[in-house]
Amino acid sequence: MRTRELVEGAVLLLGGRSEIGLEVVRRLAPGRTVILAARRSGELDAECAALAVAGASAVHTVEFDADDTATHAAVLEKISADHGRIGIVILAFGILGQQGRAERDPAYATAIVHTDFVAQVSVLTTMAQLLRAQGEGQLVVFSSVAGRRVRRANYVYGSAKAGLDGFASGLTDALHGSGVQLLVVVSGFVIGGMTAGMAPAPFATTPDRVADAVVGGLRRRASRVWVPRILRPVFAALHFLPQSVWRRMPR
Repeated sequence: MRTRELVEGAVLLLGGRSEIGLEVVRRLAPGRTVILAARRSGELDAECAALAVAGASAVHTVEFDADDTATHAAVLEKISADHGRIGIVILAFGILGQQGRAERDPAYATAIVHTDFVAQVSVLTTMAQLLRAQGEGQLVVFSSVAGRRVRRANYVYGSAKAGLDGFASGLTDALHGSGVQLLVVVSGFVIGGMTAGMAPAPFATTPDRVADAVVGGLRRRASRVWVPRILRPVFAALHFLPQSVWRRMPR
């Protein structure tokens, strides 16, 4: 697939502290306005400084609570009104959660699914409408191999990612011909703050490598990228593993 220019306009990172999100934005920043949206947005000085060094023409922060879905439309519309054309939007908020606690606490299990699925649906739907209205744009959302075939070891997180993957697949088709690209990033275990203290899974990757794959996928106008690529055939094969064996698979 041939490489194209990235869509012009500001870069919006929803989840302004995300390691992966910030690595993606660092690659996109030169000459662009960047907006970091997160809770406690007044505490993003270090992130803003790093993006200024990376070449951003301006860096702004916006208060954003991913879990407060009732505020999404107003916040995102105000960002568009205040900062002009939005070229690229990266959804990088989410939680891994504790599987053991989620099995005992229905409210906690629901909170994980709310952040990792419901809140993402709300943002994607709102941003798809805004980008459709301007005629083009690029959206990035992070799925996971955990959602490709949900495992006993992390089925609450995995089921949220499975739902998100299905929603994003349908939205990709709905956006066909609109000028708006939705890139779904299917990654394996990423070594970073979110997985600190956990033993890396096979084919573990890093935020740097995920960011490189994201930018490459945006340039190719891809609908999906796997990071690392080897996971695609691996999980295609794992689909046929008997359930009696699958239920003993680790995270």
